[in-house]
Amino acid sequence: MSKKEIKKNLVFKNKKVFHDYIILDTFEAGIALEGSEVKAVRDSRVNLKDSHIRIIKNELFVLNMHITHLSTAHTTYRPDERRDRKLLMHRKEIDKLFTKVTKDGITIVPIKLYFNSKNMLKMQIATAQGKKLHDKREDLKQKTMKRETEQALKNYR
Repeated sequence: MSKKEIKKNLVFKNKKVFHDYIILDTFEAGIALEGSEVKAVRDSRVNLKDSHIRIIKNELFVLNMHITHLSTAHTTYRPDERRDRKLLMHRKEIDKLFTKVTKDGITIVPIKLYFNSKNMLKMQIATAQGKKLHDKREDLKQKTMKRETEQALKNYR
């Protein structure tokens, strides 16, 4: 594979979400970035781990997403690394998310950040319900059991 092919398949996942939440519905949203932030994303300088999404004045914002600025960016213009970034979605979708969040007590979480087929930066977001501690423990038990059985089958052959 060439360098261009490797760079084209950049996907940044938030693995912590699947541990902490039960995913209900997923949506795709565009993201408004400033300056050299897209180049920084292409250079894998993104951290979605502690980020979350809020609806503020009928607009979606991703909060606490960390995009480190590039060293080649101009020193006088460097956007705040953890600033609030606006997510771009249709009004009907935002209203649908708003009703779910207010009535059902559901959270909106970012799942992954990626470049689509048109080379536009997109974020996959989801409505999610928080897991209880015993649910998290049960998931860990199931994962370890599955891993152990796969290893046993592999060694048996």
